[in-house]
Amino acid sequence: MKALTYHGKRDVRVEEVPDPTIEVPTDAIIKVTSSAICGSDLHLYEVLGPYMDAGYVLGHEPMGIVEELGSEVTNLRVGDRVVIPFNISCGHCFMCDTGLMSQCETTQVREMDKGASLFGFTKMYGNVPGGQAEYLRVPQAQFGPIKVPEGHADDRYLFLSDVLPTAWQAVEYADISDGATVAVIGLGPIGDMACRVARERGAGRVIALDLVPERLERARLRGDEVYDVTGEDNVVEAIRSVTDGRGPDAVIDAVGMEAHGAPIGKLAHDITSLLPDVLGRKLMETAGIDRLSALHLAIDLVRRGGTISIVGVYGGMADPIPMDTLFDKQIQLRMGQANVKRWVDDIMPLLEDDSDPLGVDDFATHHVSLDEAPQAYEMFQKKQDGAIKVVLRP
Repeated sequence: MKALTYHGKRDVRVEEVPDPTIEVPTDAIIKVTSSAICGSDLHLYEVLGPYMDAGYVLGHEPMGIVEELGSEVTNLRVGDRVVIPFNISCGHCFMCDTGLMSQCETTQVREMDKGASLFGFTKMYGNVPGGQAEYLRVPQAQFGPIKVPEGHADDRYLFLSDVLPTAWQAVEYADISDGATVAVIGLGPIGDMACRVARERGAGRVIALDLVPERLERARLRGDEVYDVTGEDNVVEAIRSVTDGRGPDAVIDAVGMEAHGAPIGKLAHDITSLLPDVLGRKLMETAGIDRLSALHLAIDLVRRGGTISIVGVYGGMADPIPMDTLFDKQIQLRMGQANVKRWVDDIMPLLEDDSDPLGVDDFATHHVSLDEAPQAYEMFQKKQDGAIKVVLRP
């Protein structure tokens, strides 16, 4: 089959790889019909190479049609249309029973001291081949796949794989009361959707921050108050001036480790990418290599007693953060990988609404063939051609 494979920093290629097969009775095989590129995929493209081997299949936002089932998968039938959550969870362990599917004890990557395995996301998270491919082996298929109906194009349901539950959890963790003000830093796919979810769930004001004009305009057209973060100091004061001098009740950091405006962190990324894998892994596991400007902006921006919800991925083990400010402002922090299956029942009614309240039908800005994936990665990383969400069609 064809699949998008990793070969080094900013080097991904479409190649022929072996077709997946059923390996254990809880596996399924799906024929992929759509697979999106995530902002987290750009961390692999740019930073996390020390945790990947050449030829590794990328991608963790797929959906498709069930082709084959292991003997213990009784909840699905061949021909079912399914969305595949990016985290792999069993549905019956202690963590899954408490709603923390991203910490599933059955698929935890204990040798790396990480939570649940993820599709297409490095040795840190199980080294499971991803879904930017023609076919995908789905472990724990007795629980993970989300059956969706016919009648709409893939885009109506595809974002259940990651974008929708991740944005939903970000808003949930932000603890936004009715009428409250929330600021979202970073208007990539997750931040953009978090703005939509926040409004749907009762936020009185949504303030959207980015530095890409097309992303800011897209948020403005949906009714958000937008701010260009190019002049960061002025932005904080400007937003305080329209929030009674306090700042927003909650801030969602949807940027993560590759924030702009952090030259020291950028240098650490560059050094890490030049080292042999074993040394690069050691640096990431012992040093502060993240670019923290988005997180620092969130800390400055949120009102005293407010909440910061971190949904952007960070990877450093020794990042310096201003604990004195966090303590003095009595800021609450929540963060973590989305527990996809926990939120599906909350989100599905909005997808079944013909009015499409979250705007998923036209959420993607680009649809390209799998063969065009290398060019799509470059376009997305460089923020060219208004690329905000790219969907691959194998």
